[in-house]
Amino acid sequence: MNTNQHLIDFYNTYNEDSRLTLKHGSVEFLTTMHYIARYMKPGDRVLEIGTGTGRYSHALARQGYTVDAVELVEHNITVFRQNTQSNENITITQGNALDLSAFPDQKYDITLLLGPLYHLYHTEDKKQALREAIRVTKQGGIIFAAYVISDGCLMDEGFHRGNISVSEYIEKGLLDARTFAANSNPENVFELVRKEDIDDLMSAFPVTRLHYAATDGCALFMREAIDKMDQDTFELFLKYHFATCEREDLLGITSHAIDIFRK
Repeated sequence: MNTNQHLIDFYNTYNEDSRLTLKHGSVEFLTTMHYIARYMKPGDRVLEIGTGTGRYSHALARQGYTVDAVELVEHNITVFRQNTQSNENITITQGNALDLSAFPDQKYDITLLLGPLYHLYHTEDKKQALREAIRVTKQGGIIFAAYVISDGCLMDEGFHRGNISVSEYIEKGLLDARTFAANSNPENVFELVRKEDIDDLMSAFPVTRLHYAATDGCALFMREAIDKMDQDTFELFLKYHFATCEREDLLGITSHAIDIFRK
């Protein structure tokens, strides 16, 4: 894989820790951790591929799990190490999701692929990242794969906030004029997909889907309202979100989604 300089530049200046700790941003983190907790067992070993600054890896290590992490961007690795506490049983290795040859087959009980598929623009690269994640996972182990979903992003960043020009994206061929399906490239940094794209991708693998969930639902779209909630209201919102995030009629109305499957 050629290094995507747009990706490196983005993460050299982007505060990922801040995004996941703001109340609206924490919905994605708390939802993902909610599902991880359903499958973690005492003694499980975790690999996080594309760990970023380590928000998930550190959280799991502080719960007592043994965690190995892989990250491409040097800046993120520096922050990851700064955030590491002395009681964590954790490692960090520089690498990318397409080549995990440093890790043996069937070593991990839980494998997290929570970032790399945001930045892979070709089907074969996505399949290779998934293939590697599956390879290093034990038979019967669980893989969590996260995606950026086009419709939630388009509604929020485009029509709602005007941070992107929808008409300009159509003119540039980044959105289909009829279906509004996205056609991302490295300059856009994020690969935007829909559930049908994920279903097509996963049809190549002999795995069992356990859950497909809208990880943050409407949280980014209504971020101002969520950030103003008192703690009781926010906890009620989370309860609602956890109860509805797998409903088929709501799956497309999200900025992020997670696909959870068993090897």
